[in-house]
Amino acid sequence: MSIILASQSPRRRELLAVITPDFKIIPSDIEEIVPNNVGVIESPEYLAKIKAQDIAKKHPNDIVIGADTSVILGDVILGKPKDRQNAYEMLKMLSGNTHIVVTGCAIVNGDKTVSFSVKSEVEFYPLTDEEINAYLDTDEPYDKAGSYGIQAKGALLVKEIRGDYFNIVGLPIAELSRKLTEFI
Repeated sequence: MSIILASQSPRRRELLAVITPDFKIIPSDIEEIVPNNVGVIESPEYLAKIKAQDIAKKHPNDIVIGADTSVILGDVILGKPKDRQNAYEMLKMLSGNTHIVVTGCAIVNGDKTVSFSVKSEVEFYPLTDEEINAYLDTDEPYDKAGSYGIQAKGALLVKEIRGDYFNIVGLPIAELSRKLTEFI
């Protein structure tokens, strides 16, 4: 029995290696559509489940881990930016405010599925246009939900976090490790 990470995120790959060095990566290419009856806080867990179940269908004897992270301000999910202007707008919205980062995780093996979500709060410093543009010049924000990565230069934007740091990076490894014991 192998462990499969159903994600192509390099950050999730690094974090899962803290739990176990022995896993495969098989990203799901399922269309990520959230039904209208699923709320913004529940969306990451829903998406994690459909990703993990998609890969588990092709690998029924393996343990498949799916994950999805959302940056949520109020009741709006801030996804990956489309372009520099979109990234600028997101960072301007986050400036001086507290938002929630929710990572949903799902573990699937055969007909058994365990899923959960972890929430963390992130407070940004008030940001000047110069600070935002300097960060945008790093090219770091363009493949990240909310247009920032806390694990690198984006950390300079953050005043305070409450909750699991690794959840904000993209994989709540402490809780995931505990849930994996139900499968191993």
